[in-house]
Amino acid sequence: MAVLCERLKLPEVARLAASWAQQAAAEHWTYSQYLADVLQAETTARQTRYVVSHTQMAHLPFHKTVDQFDFAFQPSLDERHVRQLLTLQWVDAAENLMVLGPPGVGKTPLIVAMALQAIAQRIPVYFITIQDLVADLRKAWEDNRFTTRLGQYLRPRLLCIDEVGYLPLNTLDAHRFFRLVSARYERGSLALTSNKGFVDWGHVFGDPVLATAILDRLVYHSTILNIRGDSYRLREKRRAGMLGEAAAPHAGGGTPMTVGVPVRLKRRADDGFCALAWSFRTVINHRL
Repeated sequence: MAVLCERLKLPEVARLAASWAQQAAAEHWTYSQYLADVLQAETTARQTRYVVSHTQMAHLPFHKTVDQFDFAFQPSLDERHVRQLLTLQWVDAAENLMVLGPPGVGKTPLIVAMALQAIAQRIPVYFITIQDLVADLRKAWEDNRFTTRLGQYLRPRLLCIDEVGYLPLNTLDAHRFFRLVSARYERGSLALTSNKGFVDWGHVFGDPVLATAILDRLVYHSTILNIRGDSYRLREKRRAGMLGEAAAPHAGGGTPMTVGVPVRLKRRADDGFCALAWSFRTVINHRL
């Protein structure tokens, strides 16, 4: 029995077969019940091994599910909508997910939760910050292996890119990022977080026209979650007494963050060339 299980690569069946056979005889299980139970145990063990190994390969910064997300603290998020996104129909359709909002509101935990759900459904996932991504592509470019390296970022059906807008990109890095977005367009899903509104992406990528071209490909097939709330980290520090009243979210001073939500895409002529221009509805978020 053990030899056959080894040949068929059924380690869980090999581990349980003898003891469960004794239990089956004592409790008068049918043969089909016994067989179904040991095969179910093997299936469950395989799924567990798959999730563990592929979660490690995805390089997630932490492991938190949607059930651990405090929706009560972020009322701007529709919990039913977020849970609908967990069906991953948008990944099946090679669409994108963009999560916008100020620092600390839970953008990264949301895409990590989506990534964990995708792994559980055996969807290949990879997580990376945009700074690490462009640094890797820059190194590949310098080593004359850019095309090969770019191809590796096309393999995951879900590529999660964190912290878009945290730091501006130089021109070459921005163009290489555009190459990646273009190559994945309608071929694989992107889940991105950004603390910048779309109106600020021209500064992030150093070129408004390039930023518009990137947004055109990202937004065309996408779901946009705009979190307008307070920082979890600041809340925990206030609870611990590490911050005074001056650090409260609405204590006065500072400037509210604005996040642009795309309404429509239009074309306009400017200085002899045709450029894409965005029309935005401005959404005012809570102050940090």
